[in-house]
Amino acid sequence: MSGFSPAFERLGAALAAVVLQQQETLAEFLPREDWSADLTARTYASGGVTVRVSLLGSYAARERTWLWGWANPQFGDAHPAVVPTLAIRALGERLGITEFTTPEVDLSWYDGPAGHGGELIAMAAGGVLRGAGYIGAGYDGGSAYLHVDDPQVPAAGWDPIPVPRLLNGATSLFPHEPRLTLAGLLSHHRIAYRQTDELTEMRLPGGGARALFDGLGRFVDWQADLAHAAPAALRG
Repeated sequence: MSGFSPAFERLGAALAAVVLQQQETLAEFLPREDWSADLTARTYASGGVTVRVSLLGSYAARERTWLWGWANPQFGDAHPAVVPTLAIRALGERLGITEFTTPEVDLSWYDGPAGHGGELIAMAAGGVLRGAGYIGAGYDGGSAYLHVDDPQVPAAGWDPIPVPRLLNGATSLFPHEPRLTLAGLLSHHRIAYRQTDELTEMRLPGGGARALFDGLGRFVDWQADLAHAAPAALRG
């Protein structure tokens, strides 16, 4: 493999802004201090806070590969920390997303804005599972990626103010379909919108907003007016 599959890129684009927003909420809730994890008990503790987690997989820095938890001989698909993640593999089989079904994914080709290609797999996988975000837990030689599945972590709420920043951040990681990235965020928060090739119009509480895209589909501008009601003709 010398690049992510189109199916993976499309899924990542649809989920990326949602995941980035939830990561910010998780970072505010969970201190990043000295940590410990008990994967049999499905717990991760940091700074006096303990959350329930499952194991997505791990990234090996030297080999530059991603290994799914279900393919790791130390765990396997019957391990308590792995069972909750098997929906990712099932989705991969259904949609033809090879990154979700290949036991060990070669990422030696990746040279992009994320720390490494495994980070993007963890993002997409975490987005599939929804939940409260993911944690990169570093160890000598790589990082394990844990999905946080704990109701005590708040869910990110709708806020139009950070949307341009979230969209820019998400499209730097999954750049192929910015309009889909925005649509994914709006749909997640049940925000009504109308979309054309170069314009997405939103009906927001107290007003409206518009996202503009150029002829190549790239996000170029955000205009918000929260002082007036949006036109009644907009429908979700």
